[in-house]
Amino acid sequence: MPLVRISLMRASQGNARQVADAVHDAMVETLGIPPDDRFQIITAHDPEQLIYDRSFYGLERTEGFIAVQITLAAGRTTQVKKNLYRRMAELLQERLRVRPEDVFVSLIGVQADDFSLGGGRAQFAEALPPHLQALQQTEQ
Repeated sequence: MPLVRISLMRASQGNARQVADAVHDAMVETLGIPPDDRFQIITAHDPEQLIYDRSFYGLERTEGFIAVQITLAAGRTTQVKKNLYRRMAELLQERLRVRPEDVFVSLIGVQADDFSLGGGRAQFAEALPPHLQALQQTEQ
C-alpha cells in the first residue's frame, strides 16, 4: 500500500489528476501493486514554496518540476526501482509532455507492518497481500 506524495507548481495543478494517474499506472506496471491500491496526496505550490536546484547532477530542470515521494514496503530490487523511475518519466512525457529531467522521485522503504489501512489495525502484520508475499519470497 504505497502512499504517494506529489508536489508540483500551482501553475500545473490543472493537470494534477493526470500526473497522479501516470504515477499510479507506472507503479502498477513496474511494482506489481493492485490497480485499486491507490493513496495519493497532491500539493500545488507557488514558485517560492517548491525549491529545487535547476542543474544539480548535470540535469537541467524547469518550472515544470515535479517531485514524487513514495512510501512503500521495502524489498524491491534496484532493477525494479530503475524500471519504475523510467516508466514514470515515460508516461508523464507521453501524456503531459513533462520533461523527464523534471521528474524527481524519492522512495522510502518501510516494513509492511508500518502501515495501517484503517480501523486501528496493522493489516499487513496479520496477513500480507499476494504482491507483498512475493517480495518476501524473493528476499529468501
